[in-house]
Amino acid sequence: MRHLGFALCLLLASPAMAGRVGEARALLAEGRIEEALTLLDPVARSGNADAEEMIGVIYGMGLGGAADQARAFEWHQRAALKGHAGAQMSLGWCYEQGMGLPAADLARAYLWYSLASIGGHPDGAGAVEALRAKLAPEEIEKAHAMIADYQGWLYPYR
Repeated sequence: MRHLGFALCLLLASPAMAGRVGEARALLAEGRIEEALTLLDPVARSGNADAEEMIGVIYGMGLGGAADQARAFEWHQRAALKGHAGAQMSLGWCYEQGMGLPAADLARAYLWYSLASIGGHPDGAGAVEALRAKLAPEEIEKAHAMIADYQGWLYPYR
């Protein structure tokens, strides 16, 4: 019974969280970055992938201050692991460029672009094809093994 109450609380909180994400988008459009971050932070820390991705974008682009690629990577990764296709594209870009990382990792970039494509991102397939030309066959094989691992739990019905 206690679990049912917890589940109901989560369901009831979702519209409020979505509303805060929408408010934060409006604040970002107005250039009110700090206010947007104040709204997004508790929503992202509660696990909302849209909020996590937005914080990743803020840090990645240096909105309201200097860019922090390591923090951007962390926030993109949180959302990407929840199946957020936009965050998966961003994470792929981070891996391709080595942003927030010690070095680029094209096989992992290929992985995340592929997952974004599976998740319905319109640019995913194009990014995969563009990257394919830069990878050796063994790197592509490694990426496909990782894709199979991730796809099973991110997209079990696709």
